[in-house]
Amino acid sequence: MPKQETVSLRKTLADLLRMKGAHLDFETALKDFPVELRGAKPPGAPYSAWQLLEHMRMAQEDILDFSRNPNYKDKEWPGDYWPTNEAPPNEQAWAKSIQQFQADLHQLQELMADTKNDLLLKLPHGTGQTLLREALLVADHNSYHLGQLVLLRKMLQA
Repeated sequence: MPKQETVSLRKTLADLLRMKGAHLDFETALKDFPVELRGAKPPGAPYSAWQLLEHMRMAQEDILDFSRNPNYKDKEWPGDYWPTNEAPPNEQAWAKSIQQFQADLHQLQELMADTKNDLLLKLPHGTGQTLLREALLVADHNSYHLGQLVLLRKMLQA
C-alpha cells in the first residue's frame, strides 16, 4: 500500500477508535452518569450501564491482548466478558473501569499508529486476523454498546 494511503488509513482508524465523527464519544456518553442509575435496568433491558461498561472494557482488553500477545490465551464466553453484578460495588470501581477502558483504548491507538506494525499482515498466532481487523472489531463493538448505553440512560431518565 502506498505510504500516503497508509497514513490516511491510520488517521481514519485513530478517529474511528476515538469514536470521532457521527457518533457520541465515550466520555460524553458517560459524563455525569447518575450514580443511582449505574446498576439499574429498565423493564425489558437485558443489561445495566455497569454491565455494559464492564463488558466494553473486558472485550476491548481481550482484543488488545490478542493483537499484541503471541502467547494469547482464549477466554471463556460469556463468563470472561461480562461482570457478574448488575451494579458497580462503589464509585471507585466505576471510575476505575472508565480509566482502564481509556488506557487500553490509548494503547490500541498507539499500536495502530506505529508504522512498524503492518496493519494488513496476518497475526502469526491468529487464524487469519490482522491488526486492521482487530481495530475495526473494537470500533464496531464499542460503537454498538455505546449506543446501548445512551439508549439505556435515556430510558432510565425518561
